[in-house]
This record gives sequence, C-alpha cells and structure tokens, in this order.
Amino acid sequence: MIVRHNGSSLLLITQPDHAALAGRVMHEWVRDNRPDSPRRADILRAVSEHDNGWREIDRSPVIGESDGRILDFIEAPDEIRQGVWPRGVERLADTPYAAALVAQHAVHVYARYRDRPDWTRFFSGMESLRDSHLARVADASPGQLLGDYTPVRIGDLISLVFCNLWQDRQQEGDYTIALDGDRVVITPDPFAGRAVPLEVAARELPDRRFESADEARRLFDAAPRRQLSGVALGGS
Repeated sequence: MIVRHNGSSLLLITQPDHAALAGRVMHEWVRDNRPDSPRRADILRAVSEHDNGWREIDRSPVIGESDGRILDFIEAPDEIRQGVWPRGVERLADTPYAAALVAQHAVHVYARYRDRPDWTRFFSGMESLRDSHLARVADASPGQLLGDYTPVRIGDLISLVFCNLWQDRQQEGDYTIALDGDRVVITPDPFAGRAVPLEVAARELPDRRFESADEARRLFDAAPRRQLSGVALGGS
C-alpha cells in the first residue's frame, strides 16, 4: 500500500493501481525509440503489472504491531515484501519476457539488502525465476533485458513520485524526475512536448492508531474514494 499523508487523514493507494498508472505514463513515452521496440507490448505489460503480487496484501491495510499505525510498502514486514514477488512474476508466466523484467525489478529495488543473510534466499530465487523466464524467449539476452528494464524502473519512479508526493529528485540513467506541485517533471522531455494526465484512485482513512487489523479493514472497505489528479510533462 502507498500511504500519502493528507493533514489529519491518509490517502491509501494500492500497489496494483500505482503500477497501472506507471503503465499509462510509459505508453506515452516517445524518446529513446521506445514506440519502435519489437518488445514494446511485453515491456508495457511488465510496467503495468509489476506490482500485481501485492493484490492480496492490498485488500486491506497492514498494521504495525507496536503502534497500530498503517504501514506502507516500504515499512511492511520482510516476509510480505519478499513474498509478493514470486507470486507476481508467476502471474506473468504466459508472457515470459514481462515475467523476467518484473523479476529483475525485484532484484533491483531491494539491492540494498543484498548482503543480509535473511534476504539471500530471496535474491537467489528471483534471479533463478528471471533467468528461467528469459531462457524461454527467443533471441533475448541478459544485456537486452537490462536495457529494456529501464522503462520499467522509470515508470515506477514517475508513479511513485506522484502517488507519494516525494519531494526529493529521483535520478534514473539520463533522466531526472522531480515533483512540482501536482506536476511530475521529467528531464529531458520524453513526451515530445505533450502533457500526460496522471490519475489514480485512493481511499481516505483517518491518520490514527487502529486497535486491530479487522478495524482497519472495515474502515478501508467503507472508506470514501478520491481521485488524485496531476500531470507528467517534460522539462528542459
């Protein structure tokens, strides 16, 4: 779950909804010859569904054991974060290149845990899944996969910056991603001068301690829905 603070309330955005937004953004990306890529459909599927393994988890908020607060996707326990990725990759098994890209995404985003013994099994498992799915794709090499992973990561970052209202500039390769109000500015311009709408659904809950996961679930199910809107555009 993505948790955006909004005064005395929280706006909760599911990981699958965030990923779908990332896919819509990257569909409009025209720089780097992306529209001409022979694997465009597989790449866009990977972007749009990279967080599908969170589907079960995000049916209700995860609550911290010590303080009863809603935890976001970064604060969720290790067993949750490690468990969503094998499930998500296997859901894409009918598109093995997309599955391999999502496995690579898992390896990339958790790289800071590489030296932790309790994450060793996770990395070996995700790398094995990545390599086995890639082996099913004719004429695809590990180098090509890494090149095609870039739009997965960039789409993820653009959506995360907007959904979380991250103020820090993000850098991915040659691109800088920065928030300006409700605008996400990507430099250099990847959209050929066009503005790309950003819209994602959120549920609003009070920013407080919850007595139990059941209480949080009930409020989440009954929570008013809000549409968060903004725009992505190129900078100079």
